[in-house]
Amino acid sequence: MKTRIYYNPRCSKCRQTLALLRERGIEPEIIHYLDNPPSRRTISTLLRCLGDDPRVAVRFKEPLARELGLSRRDERSRTEWAKILAEHPALLERPIVVHGDRAALGRPPENVMEIL
Repeated sequence: MKTRIYYNPRCSKCRQTLALLRERGIEPEIIHYLDNPPSRRTISTLLRCLGDDPRVAVRFKEPLARELGLSRRDERSRTEWAKILAEHPALLERPIVVHGDRAALGRPPENVMEIL
């Protein structure tokens, strides 16, 4: 089964999660999402795989989130969140690991073990 990681090399959690996967013999497809932003459709799929609350994939602490007036209390649809994240990939929480039809945030990195 194919494994992918949405990755930012400057992020320590991304590096730790990638190292954890490799320690377990998994060489994932690495997607540098800031250089190659995922489409709205891809993000919508990621959000669905992550669970019921699409806000788990949003980096609300980013200054851009405040500039856009986004908060954890926002009651937007998954489609609306996917649109925002596609337009502003820096707001996508990281790392996200996808294995088959399941996904997990690597915060902490050990979270990804649940889907492998």
